[in-house]
Amino acid sequence: MTKATHEGPGSLTLGEMKEFAGFSAATQRYIRRSLDVAFDRKDAIALWSRDAVEVTSIDAQYLFYARLPDIKALVPDSAVLQDAEPFLAQLVTLSAFDLGQGPIACFAAYRFLYERLLGADARPWLPAAFCAAAAMPHVPPGKRKILLQSISEAAVTATGWSKRPPSFFPEWVDKVEAGSSRAF
Repeated sequence: MTKATHEGPGSLTLGEMKEFAGFSAATQRYIRRSLDVAFDRKDAIALWSRDAVEVTSIDAQYLFYARLPDIKALVPDSAVLQDAEPFLAQLVTLSAFDLGQGPIACFAAYRFLYERLLGADARPWLPAAFCAAAAMPHVPPGKRKILLQSISEAAVTATGWSKRPPSFFPEWVDKVEAGSSRAF
């Protein structure tokens, strides 16, 4: 006897939360920071930078992410190569920036971030952009190998992609001291 499963919006959101929880702390931090930069949710430099290197990195991310509206507008409606070229060229450049930052260590984390940055319509293009960006010469050979091995055969050979937009957009959460109680 099989049990029927109901994939309602709540269970899909919970699945996204579980997926995010499975990423390393550094990856989670980078994804939340990236969403703050992309959607101008908070002052990312004030919130996320711990030193001058991170200030520089976030400044560069603001410059790269300024292209997001243009890239999102170019998401092709079909698999016609002429339609894909302007979109993929810019997507690979942006992806190479993010992969070069370090914390995005696998395709799952990349896909999680980029589904939120560009929406569900970009899903079919993410494996190609990820592979191209991961193979760029600025990515160290050891990391290049790990990144490229992280993409599953299923992701590369999928025949269809969900059009459901992501619903969980992780944000900064203030730490609560252990043992402290709050009245709700």
